[in-house]
Amino acid sequence: MGLGLLSGGKWVSERQQEDEKGQFMRPSTTFRSAITADGSSGFKAEANRYHLYVSLACPWAHRTLIMRQLKGLSDAISVSVVDPVMGEHGWEFSDGAGCIPDSVNQAQYLWQLYIKVDQHYTGRVTVPILWDKQRQTIVNNESREIIRMLDQQFGAVQQAGQAEQAERDLCPADLQETIDHTIDAIYQPINNGVYRAGFATQQSAYDAAVAELFEALDHWEAVLGQQRYLCGNQLTEADICMFTTLLRFDAVYYVHFKCNLRRIIDYPNLWGYLRDIYQIPGVKETCNLDHIKRHYYISHPKVNPSRIVPKGPMLDFETDPGRDRLS
Repeated sequence: MGLGLLSGGKWVSERQQEDEKGQFMRPSTTFRSAITADGSSGFKAEANRYHLYVSLACPWAHRTLIMRQLKGLSDAISVSVVDPVMGEHGWEFSDGAGCIPDSVNQAQYLWQLYIKVDQHYTGRVTVPILWDKQRQTIVNNESREIIRMLDQQFGAVQQAGQAEQAERDLCPADLQETIDHTIDAIYQPINNGVYRAGFATQQSAYDAAVAELFEALDHWEAVLGQQRYLCGNQLTEADICMFTTLLRFDAVYYVHFKCNLRRIIDYPNLWGYLRDIYQIPGVKETCNLDHIKRHYYISHPKVNPSRIVPKGPMLDFETDPGRDRLS
């Protein structure tokens, strides 16, 4: 996430986000190198070599934090957490509650990392960033590719007492095609769909985005009435991608982005599914609704000019999901 950008190495606090039809346009990510177990890519999977820059508010960055926890890599890959409020300079490091300053590059703003790599960089300044401390560069800033690397390439990087997590496979070979297809299927209508609705500047663009969003949610509600997870009865990368959007839905997207046909709590299967994943050991620790709500309601003045952060809703993710029967 990030509304500003760098142009020729200079920070620009505002950028055009919509096309002539008022549709939100998300530019592609830029850094797409890969970490491999054997180092054949030039980036070898090693303990204490890589650093994650994230926001607890951002659903894309949240995916990488969850995977880092589920794979037992919290001691092997260090992390910095930006302030939830995005100001004139975009993502900023602070000593606020839940934040972790940049101990690797001592940056004040996230954009400083991009120009450290390329003084004339032009493009989006976003989290997550997977940083190589050895080569002093950005390896990758595409969340989908980062979670696949953490899932598949770090099996030999095990911490004491975490072998079970390291052996957990969220993209087994026999399911990879299904997982990739599912991640593709939920991306545009759901993961990006909430933004397409929230940042639309014309009624027709908003109407189209909301229609696609709830058609997709209705579809997956039906699927999850028959199986525990998106790709069957085992947790996969696709579920991590779905979870981070659903977690934010009732607290933010329903009101702030006007995605208000139904709440997730109104869907029995999606609501149970959300709680089921939340209660997996390690996942809850990555969730911070305070950061989430403060970021969206304060950082998007065009959507919420008052910048008032609502107190509710009251959401209890700890109740029994009732999903065991589908295993």
